Amino acid sequence: MLELKHIKKYYHVGDSVTKALDDVSVAFRKKEFVAILGPSGSGKTTMLNGIGGLDVYDSGDLIIKGKSTKDFKASDWDAYRNNSVGFIFQSYNIIGHLSILDNVEMGMTLSGVGNADKKAKAVKALERVGLGPHMNKRPNQLSGGQMQRVAIARAIANDPEILLCDEPTGALDTETSVQIMDLIKELSAERLVIMVTHNPDLAREYASRIIEFADGKIQHDSNPYDEEVADETFALKKTKMTYWTALKLSFTNIKTKKGRTALTAFASSIGIIGIAVVLALSTGFQKQVNKTQTNTLAQMPITISQTAQQQQKQSDKIKTAKSSDQAVTAQVSQADKATHTNKLTSDYLTYIKDMSPSLSNNVTYTYATGMNLLRQVNGKTKSVTFSNKNSKSASSTSMSAAMSSMSGVATSVYPTTQNGKSNFLKKHYEVVSGQYPTSANEVVLIANRDNTVNINALKNLGYSAKSGEQFKFSQIVGTTLKVVTNNDYYQKLPTGNYLPNKITTALYNKSANQTIKVVGVLRAKTKDSDNVLASGIAYSDNLTQNIINTNKTSDIVKAQKTSDTNVMTGAKVDSDMRDTLVSTLGGSTTPASILIYPNSFKNKDKVLSYLDSYNKGKSKTDKVIYTDLAGTVSSLTGGLMDAITYVLIAFAGISLVTSMIMIAIITYTSVLERTKEIGILKALGARKKDITRVFDAETTILGVASGLLGVVIAWLLTFPINAVLSNITGLNNVAHLNPMHGLILIIISTVLTVLGGHIPARMAAKKDAATALRSE
Repeated sequence: MLELKHIKKYYHVGDSVTKALDDVSVAFRKKEFVAILGPSGSGKTTMLNGIGGLDVYDSGDLIIKGKSTKDFKASDWDAYRNNSVGFIFQSYNIIGHLSILDNVEMGMTLSGVGNADKKAKAVKALERVGLGPHMNKRPNQLSGGQMQRVAIARAIANDPEILLCDEPTGALDTETSVQIMDLIKELSAERLVIMVTHNPDLAREYASRIIEFADGKIQHDSNPYDEEVADETFALKKTKMTYWTALKLSFTNIKTKKGRTALTAFASSIGIIGIAVVLALSTGFQKQVNKTQTNTLAQMPITISQTAQQQQKQSDKIKTAKSSDQAVTAQVSQADKATHTNKLTSDYLTYIKDMSPSLSNNVTYTYATGMNLLRQVNGKTKSVTFSNKNSKSASSTSMSAAMSSMSGVATSVYPTTQNGKSNFLKKHYEVVSGQYPTSANEVVLIANRDNTVNINALKNLGYSAKSGEQFKFSQIVGTTLKVVTNNDYYQKLPTGNYLPNKITTALYNKSANQTIKVVGVLRAKTKDSDNVLASGIAYSDNLTQNIINTNKTSDIVKAQKTSDTNVMTGAKVDSDMRDTLVSTLGGSTTPASILIYPNSFKNKDKVLSYLDSYNKGKSKTDKVIYTDLAGTVSSLTGGLMDAITYVLIAFAGISLVTSMIMIAIITYTSVLERTKEIGILKALGARKKDITRVFDAETTILGVASGLLGVVIAWLLTFPINAVLSNITGLNNVAHLNPMHGLILIIISTVLTVLGGHIPARMAAKKDAATALRSE
């Protein structure tokens, strides 16, 4: 059954050598009760640990059922302890945070016995040792004798072939000792029982064989046995602890230290709380930014003008001219170099019109054409304009007009959809009087949210307005104007020049005139819609197109197209100035600018890609350059928000690193506290990776608890944070914790905690089983 051949086990401390086992050879029968007697330090416990696989010998061989163990790996010894050996210790070695039943089941759990079979065997073992009524109790509810019975039940539950007893009655009173010895004696009839004891009377009374031990050698054997060649087949069933079992062990242990666990989880969650709050604020502010970006998009459409500015690299180095140089060099300025003339050809205009309505429903075409507008005021006919400029400061207004044309901000022209509807107006403006326009000849007055209107817009429309003066809606809504054709508006002089006709009622009543009507007063719905259109008269781009279609064949346009002079002033003009005059007179169908309003901010990039596709393969001069102020603004704000978020997360991340270190310390403390438990698990056949798994499971529980606690606390903090921000900034519900962010943070907390505790867990796995069992 079991044989030791020339076993040696030496301990080296400095220069001294202790021969715990010095060339020990002995064989044991399959069924007998062997008592090993000897004084302390004689080596009897070392031999018992060697037989049980807790200590590995230095030399010699341990033969089990004829199979040598010289080539055994650590996992083989683990399986051997689990399959073939049961231990009964003097100090019971019961895991205190498990129930009696769980303690007895542990060995079978490691060997993979099914739950039902495992419980049946554990109950049977407990009933056999007389603990049937106590199986659901905790270890701290039992007496010393009952604890030892639990140890015996655990040792026999998996039906081992060898039972190793180390001073099984050393901590018991006489009466209880007799009961335990009777029980062990009964068990020896079924298996090999080897007991280490100091008590010779106990050995002689119960053992069928006594081996006396001293100085690491067998001094006397009362019933020696020579092992015969075994015909038995010795096979090991490898042990494995499931992660669920490891979690259960760790969870029950954690429950015994609720206070410390709660404090540890809270301390570890501080980093998670910090990052979660930062992410909640970042998410909320990003939503505010996105909302602002969407509205900014309406104010800053993608603009394509006849001239655009290209970004040029500035030269940092300017060479100083030599004193000997006697000339200056003509050079094109950086501003002129950056100016690009866009060729808005008919092909390009068709390309824009072919853009998918899913990308943009609102495309505005502005033209440089003038409008020959007349209005009757108190019976007198006046020339009026749809303009906000102050005639006394034409230079400043021309500058603002140029900026409006370049950026598309605060224009007076609104887009219509392909079916002529003004959805753009309905999105950004509400009617305060009258109605939305329904045709090209209907215009509206745009008022600010406080119902103020640019005074110049009213003056240029023929109203005698003073600053602060109020006009009733009825004074404005219903106002009619006339658009006079070029042929009626201009007269040709005998010199061939053209001059405007005298403004008369007859001119106002010409049959070819178009009637324009102010049908409503509109006001911006929200603050974000301010300046989408300029305060004053707003009209459809269809109106200007209709005027151009009427005037492009007029006499004055034909004359200007073929003349090298200004047909009204007689001044010489170059080709560019002639084109400008033709456009002003309504003779050019080429728009001054195109404003594209994407349907959503997400679609903007698709619109830009569509515009970029046109430029592919074209020369630099043939490319059409667009202006995207919204993109510039959003990239600045988005980049700034990301930078702030990363910095705050980095600071909060420091506490996560601190948490990792703290978890490592806590796990190491747990390893020290549970050293004996480690020894017990190894005695039952747990592998190194099983021990590691137990402590990894503990840190996993702590990590999940810390993450959950941190996310919950952070979520609760969003309520007071939102209240404070609402009072300070007026922004509501800024802090918003994304559930996905919460889940990711819980995972991060768990991973970091497991990483922090893994090194102590590996240290625990490397502990020597015999040494661990001796710890207190």
